[in-house]
Amino acid sequence: MKISDYVESQIKGLWGTDFDENGIPVIKTNNLTYEGNIDYSEICKRNITKEQAKEWYLRPGDLLIEKSGGTKTHSVGYVSYFEGEEDKYVCNNFILALRPKNTINSKFLFYQIQFKYESNQFSDCFNKTTGIQNLKVKDYLAKEIKIYTPEEQEKIVSELDTVRSIINKNKQILEKYEILIKSRFIEMFGDPVINEKKWEKVRLDSVADIKIGPFGSLLHQEDYITGGHALVNPSHIINGRICTDEKLTISDEKYTELSPYQLKKDDVVMGRRGEMGRCAVVVSDGLLCGTGSLIIRTNGELKSDFIQKIISFPSYKKTIEDKAVGQTMPNLNVPIVSSFEIIKPPKEVQGSYYSYVQQIDKSKFEMAIYY
Repeated sequence: MKISDYVESQIKGLWGTDFDENGIPVIKTNNLTYEGNIDYSEICKRNITKEQAKEWYLRPGDLLIEKSGGTKTHSVGYVSYFEGEEDKYVCNNFILALRPKNTINSKFLFYQIQFKYESNQFSDCFNKTTGIQNLKVKDYLAKEIKIYTPEEQEKIVSELDTVRSIINKNKQILEKYEILIKSRFIEMFGDPVINEKKWEKVRLDSVADIKIGPFGSLLHQEDYITGGHALVNPSHIINGRICTDEKLTISDEKYTELSPYQLKKDDVVMGRRGEMGRCAVVVSDGLLCGTGSLIIRTNGELKSDFIQKIISFPSYKKTIEDKAVGQTMPNLNVPIVSSFEIIKPPKEVQGSYYSYVQQIDKSKFEMAIYY
């Protein structure tokens, strides 16, 4: 049977042109999480009347699917399960909202779609127009799903709900650990720009080698393959982590040819265009610095993680913006990055901080084993 065979209706997405505290809460794609939940913390109210919304209110059990947008790490087509209050929320036009028939367990249909997305079975259901991914809804709904008896559906949902609950709790714990690490960093080192603790300041090029990524002329469209050595451009650096695109990779031969631009474990890779301060620590060998990025390779006096945390610190990002050149798009070069001033606390202070981080990491590891 097809997904469409178990859909009672599609709920229309509504737009409100202005914010209105007395309006209707509108769920957008950035409120949908890739784990299948909905983030209600930043939902905007728009000037949509109750009369306009009455036919299109969401109900518990509705499935919300990103229809337009996508990112470098996630394509359109992922699904979230709506469990919010009835007759309160609507969604916008970038979301495909499905209301399952009462002949199927709506949570079971959610898990079926989520599995298909995670196993890349919707890859032929989206295209790009002007650089934006769009879901081919007809093809998406035509995908086959396996149906079980109502009793089997209920059993499967119960088991998967238990697993999902554990995953969500673990995620919350991990997020709290990250907050603890950030808080300890600020407590021990303070604001790296204000430098209220009066740490020694040094130029970045005195504690690290800095190298720009390859010129565009060294890479051509025909060099890109699937499943090779991934490039790291600024768009692949998200929230302090590297999220590569498996379609933007190069062969072993090209990787060897561009050996000066190979990223090594513990390098800091930093975007030099667009959003300033976007950087991440490289956790394994085999990646290539992209044309829009640069490499910061520590000499050991400061840990790469410490350099990354300083550069991405909110106040420090502002100082980088002031140094960047270019009218249409901010741009950094080696001389500018080399001149960055960075705090250099004594090694014993750094060691104390990283001992704390190790204890947190140990707790994370033990939690993973326990579950």
